[in-house]
Amino acid sequence: MKILHTSDWHVGKVLKGRPRIDEHIRVLAELVRIAEAERPDLVIVAGDLYETAAPSPEATRVVVRALTALRRTGAQVVAVAGNHDNGAALDALRGWADAAGIALRGTIRSAEDPVVTGATASGEAFTLVALPFVSQRYAVRASEMFQLTGAEANQTYADHLGRLLDSLTGSFRGDSVNLITGHLTVVGATTGGGEREAHTIQAYAVPATLFPTSAHYVALGHLHRQQAVPGPCPVHYSGSPLAIDFGEQDNTPGVLIVEAAPGTPATVRPVPITSARRLRTVSGTLDELAALSVDDDTWLRVYVREKPRAGLRERVQELLPGALEVRIDPELLAQVGGTAQRVGRAGQSPRRLFADYLTEVGHDDGAVRDLFDRLHEEVG
Repeated sequence: MKILHTSDWHVGKVLKGRPRIDEHIRVLAELVRIAEAERPDLVIVAGDLYETAAPSPEATRVVVRALTALRRTGAQVVAVAGNHDNGAALDALRGWADAAGIALRGTIRSAEDPVVTGATASGEAFTLVALPFVSQRYAVRASEMFQLTGAEANQTYADHLGRLLDSLTGSFRGDSVNLITGHLTVVGATTGGGEREAHTIQAYAVPATLFPTSAHYVALGHLHRQQAVPGPCPVHYSGSPLAIDFGEQDNTPGVLIVEAAPGTPATVRPVPITSARRLRTVSGTLDELAALSVDDDTWLRVYVREKPRAGLRERVQELLPGALEVRIDPELLAQVGGTAQRVGRAGQSPRRLFADYLTEVGHDDGAVRDLFDRLHEEVG
């Protein structure tokens, strides 16, 4: 059978104050075109459909339309919640999803709920363990469904996930394609650069040995970099279909096309997605920035190699309209901070304290001092 593996859409993402909904519409439309061309039997969306747990109506509409369009290609569609998603809210859509032929899993409702079975048009059977993101707090509650002892309930997060998978993969059969999808961090994998750090720390990391050799393919979400992870079976992150933040500007966004059969190792082929705007970091003086060649379809993070002063950000954005983030070059700030000499502050007026601060950080600008004086007088 053929599988399209995607994850980490993050629809509703706002980058430095700039909504990216138009980019997401283009990216998901390209994803649907890939599905139409590849004709997969199954599409797996491994979590983080949304950027926030309270998505806007527009973001919800984009996700629902994308899932519906993927289903209309003839593929079966399974999607699980990620750590950015509201699992209970996704479960509230299950009535619509079931009617549309889409298996949506926001939380673990019962011991049998995460197991999705089906067959391809040619009659090839598959069994998919669809595991939504499980927080440390919820791991104990989920484990209770499998009647663990009190001592077992006090084990580590990885132990809980291992027990869950052991129980859930007990439904794997020798004559079916056995699959696992989940939204989690696996030890040894590389972060993409824009993930939420609280849920990618080691306390949430699990070893790849949790996955059984009976699995033909493990489709993961959570880390935004497309990669394979060594394990007892094929374990892959599809990565995000677009760079979520500037830390991911060097990633190659895309999806994975997987072909698997009982008794045969899965083959994995990446397919790039190019519809999103490129993210790029540039640096230089104003003259150097003015000489840069930047196309209109690029968002920029700009490190300015000049001393801070009023109006500098606005001047950079005049030169580079795609500049979403403008900062003084950290190396220049370090040089200024290393030579600045702190002065005694006891008994100093607010005006003098602020002026000394500007000098310390290399931002000795009369216009800024005058603005501070006016604001201080107004609030005083």
